[in-house]
Amino acid sequence: MSAVWKHFKVSEKEAKTAVCRHCSAELSRGGASAKTYSTSSLIYHLKSKHPEHHAEYEKDTAAATAKAAAAKRKAAPLSPTPTPSVADFLEKAKKFAKDSAKAKGITKRIMEFIALDDQPFSVVEDIGFRRLIDHIEPRYTMPSRRHFSDVCLPEMYNVVSTHVHELLATDIAALSFTTDIWSSDVSPTSMLSLTAQWIDTDFKLQKIVLHSQEFRGSHTALAISEAFAKMFDTWRIDRSKVHAVVSDNARNMAKAMEDSDLRGIRCMAHTIQLAVNEGLLSQRSIADVIAIGRKIVGHFKHSPLAYSRLQSIQEQFGTPQKRFQQDVSTRWNSTYYMLESLFAQKRVLATYIADHDLPATFNAYQWVLIENILSLLAPFEQITKEISSSDASVADVIPLLAAIKRLLNKEAETDHGVKTAKNALLEAVSARFSQADSEPLYCIATVLDPRYKDHYMDVGKKQRTREMIQAELDLGKPLGDGDGQVMHSAGDENSAESKRARTTDEPRTVSLSDMFDEILQENNPFARQRTSSTAQQLDGYLSEVPIPRSNNPLEFWRTNQGRFPDLAQMARRYLSAPCTSTDSERLFSAASHVIDEKRNRLSCEKAEKLLFIKKILPHFLKKDTK
Repeated sequence: MSAVWKHFKVSEKEAKTAVCRHCSAELSRGGASAKTYSTSSLIYHLKSKHPEHHAEYEKDTAAATAKAAAAKRKAAPLSPTPTPSVADFLEKAKKFAKDSAKAKGITKRIMEFIALDDQPFSVVEDIGFRRLIDHIEPRYTMPSRRHFSDVCLPEMYNVVSTHVHELLATDIAALSFTTDIWSSDVSPTSMLSLTAQWIDTDFKLQKIVLHSQEFRGSHTALAISEAFAKMFDTWRIDRSKVHAVVSDNARNMAKAMEDSDLRGIRCMAHTIQLAVNEGLLSQRSIADVIAIGRKIVGHFKHSPLAYSRLQSIQEQFGTPQKRFQQDVSTRWNSTYYMLESLFAQKRVLATYIADHDLPATFNAYQWVLIENILSLLAPFEQITKEISSSDASVADVIPLLAAIKRLLNKEAETDHGVKTAKNALLEAVSARFSQADSEPLYCIATVLDPRYKDHYMDVGKKQRTREMIQAELDLGKPLGDGDGQVMHSAGDENSAESKRARTTDEPRTVSLSDMFDEILQENNPFARQRTSSTAQQLDGYLSEVPIPRSNNPLEFWRTNQGRFPDLAQMARRYLSAPCTSTDSERLFSAASHVIDEKRNRLSCEKAEKLLFIKKILPHFLKKDTK
């Protein structure tokens, strides 16, 4: 604030007028608003009317100016910034040495970019990428693509694999694996995968990719068995810690498990695929509906004009502008999604047909049939999502099968037109999963899952499973089942339930979740005798009410391992096994991006290393940033 205000004050009547404190004269501050006000007239009034006060004003102004200058000098650096010399400019323009820390760091990040983002090695020769790097750091010299593929890639692979070796050397109770064979569409390449998972000492599920190696020649059981042996040797995996290996239903894979003396598990998702195809999709009326659906979807997929017309009708109805789903014969749920997308656009299709032609159309009966098919398959779609989740385990198999079989045994108003298919589907599920509820691995895992315990077994199977668990606890090591290959099976035998037809017009409300509730209400823990400390642990654990299905079973064991120490360690082994080979399939989804049209000549060795780094490196990058 100016020192002149020591001698003036703003008028109370008008803000643009100032009043002299010495003679009460009113003076204009100039301007029409606060932004344009000035003190020139006030200073002139002091100088002409009150010279002694003007001298005081000048003194105050000089003191304020000196104080501001002193403060500015105090804030300024002690010495002026030196002017850069020519040598300094030349040094900044000098390129980094190839072995300098800065150059190595940039090269490492570019290699990470290539591996993590599925970039071809040729990206380092692209003009746009080189211009970007040159703009960010002009002193960096870009190495050749061969340097990245032949030097940087092996170096990074070795670093990441060292981390994996260290991880596998930790306290692991048991390792479970998934495996699959994949063939590329763009090159004559086949790869065999191996992913591992286990439960660590903190009861957290750990997953890691070990192999996606080239698999040449015929895919015989012997070749697969030998490949497994090499992969286990490469990672120095103790065979005694191999709990189970999940694979598809191919005979060569099943025979390889048996020849390798490994406990094999058939992928539940693949088995459901076979059961649905066999029991439902093979029905003539349903197959006809699916064939018509494929023709309709194919018409819009291959005709931009037809799709544009469809979009216009969707806009008129105010419905979301979505494309129809195309199904894949090897994925039953893709057929479900195709029919679902068609049924959701039923009105839109009806309007389209009124003005335009389609290669095929649904009649009124077929639209009702589609609705009932969707109702019948909805629980299977729910199961497929559950077992394909990252935390699903073999403990889910028996309860899920018990629930779906019970649901298929119930009559519903949506059975019209699909009653025969429903019965065939039940028979297919029962046949495909005929051994699960008697297989020790499934039974023990189910009981050790605090969400299920023994509530999904009959009295005889409860007692037999209890004896198996008790025997393993007493021996302190897993019991061998003497069988190389494990088959998925159904839950308990279907009990004869009374069936009644619904008389209401309300839609069916019975769901898969309802079946879980029914089973839990019907089963009570049988009487148990306490004979030893481990038996007391088992009795105490089984006598408690199961936790909700939405809860994490591993969190239960982490919290309660002090109460049930022996059972907790046993749970680390049995709950480590997944019920599907989804991890390997997801791995090969990533592989299809690594080996694509831009990299169809990439060698399998380099493709494996790129895929390995892509899947593993983020795990360690997260740790480094903590």
